[in-house]
Amino acid sequence: MSEAATRPSANAGALLASLDPLLRGWLPRQRWFAGKGRPVTGFELVAATELLPPGAEPGLLHLLVRVRQPWAHPAPAATDHELPADCYQLLIGVRTELPPRLAPALIGHVTEGALAGRTVYEALHDPRLATLLLERLRQPGRLGVLRFARAEGPPGADIPSGLAPRALGAEQSNSSLVYGDTLILKLFRRVVPGVNPDLELPLALGRQDCRRVPPPAAWMTADGADEPLVLGVLQPYVAGATDGWELALQVLAKGEDFSGEARALGRATAEVHAALAAALPTVTLGHVQVELLARGMTERLEAAARAVPALRPYEPALRTAYRALADLASEGGTALTAQRVHGDLHLGQFLRAPSGQWTLIDFEGEPARPLAERRMPQPPARDIAGMLRSFDYAARSIPPAPGPTRADQTPPPSRWSPEWADTCRAAYCAGYADVDGHDPRTSPVLLRAHETDKAVYEAVYEARHRPDWLPVPLAALDQLASDASL
Repeated sequence: MSEAATRPSANAGALLASLDPLLRGWLPRQRWFAGKGRPVTGFELVAATELLPPGAEPGLLHLLVRVRQPWAHPAPAATDHELPADCYQLLIGVRTELPPRLAPALIGHVTEGALAGRTVYEALHDPRLATLLLERLRQPGRLGVLRFARAEGPPGADIPSGLAPRALGAEQSNSSLVYGDTLILKLFRRVVPGVNPDLELPLALGRQDCRRVPPPAAWMTADGADEPLVLGVLQPYVAGATDGWELALQVLAKGEDFSGEARALGRATAEVHAALAAALPTVTLGHVQVELLARGMTERLEAAARAVPALRPYEPALRTAYRALADLASEGGTALTAQRVHGDLHLGQFLRAPSGQWTLIDFEGEPARPLAERRMPQPPARDIAGMLRSFDYAARSIPPAPGPTRADQTPPPSRWSPEWADTCRAAYCAGYADVDGHDPRTSPVLLRAHETDKAVYEAVYEARHRPDWLPVPLAALDQLASDASL
């Protein structure tokens, strides 16, 4: 295949046809695949690029593939009974024989078509191929539909070569490679056209010299029909760091105080919010805009109650939080300020370096939400509410015995510490006020509405993915509903 095959063609179509039987079984098993629970009915090749030709040993193929799947429930009227096809980024290694050390990366053995007789595998687990990606990012330019770009000046001015790569295995919606404890490459698996906030916001914060967020050193995009697709971002790696979720659970298991760290997290959040407000436009939400914000929350509550029957007893009381928000900016009332925010803030998005410095990562937002929505200005209370909910989750997630500590790996909650959560929530808000001058608790209507909205989202997520954890957001919603009746 030549560079001419970087766009769909007869040859590229033959390549995909040869991979089709293997991808149908392999894709649904990947943690980052968003369409679990529905069969794969077909593929459409968006682009194919040879980073190394299949005839090389090893070869490396970069594919952008749309995956067709049916609706999980009866399809809406006037559809073809299939969801809009998600586009995925695949990096596929090609070898005659797979070394034993790469056996866990196996996709399968191709029996017919363009790659007949070859073995294909997940390329990110092959150090030779992972190193090639870094070398491409060190050299800005174009390869087919792919674009490689570097930041001007530090840190983009210095991307060392020869750094040993290793793949991280803890992520769900994306994949990451760490190079020599110096750099980390985050590769987006499910990609959509447009500016990804995980590139846009760190670049903007870098221009503000915000030290709380690692600035991008280089990035990778692909040409799209109308807008480019952001495929990956290379940033400095915080070596030896512990994420906030892991650290909080360690402290809880020992029965120790976390309020000092919680206050530091509040200060870090406020610093990032201030830098975002300085770097990007802010807007004033008047009465109509706040009503629309509250209506969106109400619609999400209604949809959640349909999907999660356990939510229904709380629905009437929870609606009052959104009505109060709509009334907050009534004609002649107080307007709200909105700005770009993190959008999916929780303890796991913070890294604590050995020096004690807290760093904020992962600005992609909630990947399930449309990109346009993730890029909209929001009240900072959205991020703050996410952190308050995260403290509550940690307090209800005390592991019964030493073991895994990440949020997606812990066993169902068995005991909890409400006093710990209350202390951390108060300390976090106080830390935010140290920098911002405004304590979020002095805006209870705004904060309660966003915290309710977040807990509703959590209830839907847990019901779908971790039913044993559903009592955690339900307990919060029970408390929020009770507060409404006071």
